[in-house]
Parts: sequence; C-alpha cells; structure tokens
Amino acid sequence: LHGQIRKTYLALACGMPEESGTITAPIGRVPDSLIARCVAPDGKPAVTHYRLLHAGRYALLALQLETGRTHQIRVHMAHIGHPILGDTVYGHKKPELGQDSQCLHAGQLCFRHPRDGRPVMVFAPLPEYFEKLIEKLEKMV
Repeated sequence: LHGQIRKTYLALACGMPEESGTITAPIGRVPDSLIARCVAPDGKPAVTHYRLLHAGRYALLALQLETGRTHQIRVHMAHIGHPILGDTVYGHKKPELGQDSQCLHAGQLCFRHPRDGRPVMVFAPLPEYFEKLIEKLEKMV
C-alpha cells in the first residue's frame, strides 16, 4: 500500500464468470463518442482483478483495479461476456430486473495515512437498491 490507494468494488454481473480472474485488455475511446469506451488494441493498458463472492442467477463479484481507466470495470466485464447488471451502455439495453441504475459500488478504500503512514480503511455500505436487488435475486434461486 506504500504511496497508493486501493479500492474494492462490488458488482452484480450477468452470467457466471470463473471463480477469479484477471482481465488485461487495453481500453480506448469508441470512435465518434465522447463517453463510451471499448477494448482497443491501441488503447491504454488496463488491468482488472475479480473474485466471485456468490453464485446464483447473477454473480456477486469483488473487483480491484491496477489501473484507473474510464469505465474500466464496465468495459472489461462486458468484454469477457459478463456485463454489469443494469449497465445499459455496455450490457443489456434494458434493465433486466427493473432496477434504474447499474449494480456497481465502490465498497472499500484503503490507503496510508499521510502523516503517520498507518493503513486506513474506509467502508461504504451497499446502497439500499443494491441490497434489495440481492434479496430479490436470492428469492429467485
């Protein structure tokens, strides 16, 4: 953690990826778009690590980034065929379960305190809509 910040994200992904993995695929702009990104051979390096936390109709994942490209998690998960639930840009064009936002959450932040160097961990609870969606999915299994 020396001189760096580590974020852990939680996400619900469509389908069932392997138990853990690393996605190494360069990311660049989609031609003629100011916002959208894609995996592109001439893009900037991007590395995403993921770990399966719970398997069901959808996969609950913990993700960590080595790089911080725009939309990196969303682009990488769509690239391996498991887009983020509710991501209408890189995934399904209509929300599958009636949610009105994507299921991606920055849940933990770790860094060294700038004065004394001790590790600091900050946790952000899941938003209510995310928790309710997980409950809904558990009932569907």
